[in-house]
Amino acid sequence: MDWIKVTVYTTSEGIEPVSGRLYQLGITGLEIDDEQDFKDFLENNKQYWDYVDEELVKEKEGETRVSAYVSDNPAGYEMLAAIRSSMAELKELDADNAFGRLETETLSLNEEDWANNWKKYFHPMEIGEKILIKPEWEEMSDKTDRIVFNVNPGMTFGTGSHYTTQLCIESLEKYIVPGSMMLDLGCGSGILSIISLLLGAAEAAAVDIDPNAVDVAYENAERNGVDKSKYHVYAGNILTDTGLQQKISGKYDVVAANIVADVIIGLTPKAREYMKDGGVFITSGIIEDRVEDVKAVLIENGFEITDIKQRKDWVSIICR
Repeated sequence: MDWIKVTVYTTSEGIEPVSGRLYQLGITGLEIDDEQDFKDFLENNKQYWDYVDEELVKEKEGETRVSAYVSDNPAGYEMLAAIRSSMAELKELDADNAFGRLETETLSLNEEDWANNWKKYFHPMEIGEKILIKPEWEEMSDKTDRIVFNVNPGMTFGTGSHYTTQLCIESLEKYIVPGSMMLDLGCGSGILSIISLLLGAAEAAAVDIDPNAVDVAYENAERNGVDKSKYHVYAGNILTDTGLQQKISGKYDVVAANIVADVIIGLTPKAREYMKDGGVFITSGIIEDRVEDVKAVLIENGFEITDIKQRKDWVSIICR
């Protein structure tokens, strides 16, 4: 299997929060280059300076880096997009800029190659009982009675390749009925909200902390013939942006959050504010060992857990 190295540029103070977020995404093997550790080593070992390779000094000087490896296939590309989204969210929360620029860099894959790599691996896939996800460059050879979601993978999370997204789509098939109002928190490509509209939802709102998600979601909506008057996509932090909170101040039948455990925990009180009585909250992106943490917060905020689904190490919790 081929691998892609993804590096996040941060600071010594940012190592722990960056590593924590990568861990929540299921990435546990990390390489950490701490600039401060290297400076301390040089300062405390001046007697050996004659033996320090100047090229090594140049390489280690600069920003602190946290690196991980993802597979060079659709699941890996989904993970890359999730990493980018998570770092954008962390940047938004880092008001003092203590964690550095939090930008990502990949080795062996650049953005120009992104689409071509997707085309090599990404093919139509059936999810649940009703949905068929199809990359826009693929032609349908056979007729299908499934609802077709056309997508052009961008640098945002959400093509259906990841187990967490599949779990959400299967729940949407169950809970979206004609006329439903749906809210997608952390929308990425817009896959969950657009599929909700294709399943019969009357209206959907989608929010992501990454501004790039707005254009990508609207492009995917147009690609699937969604009436833009029924679809509203916003960028911002729903926990702190009062203007954004007012824009989505309605009550929703179904709220979905396919993110990571800590973000779901933080979003839970706000999600409840936007839900109708008896509304359904679909959460996913939770690694197995964080399930009890998420369950506790959901129950504490008045939710009744109705179902828990798991695929591999990933868990989705559905509640009312």
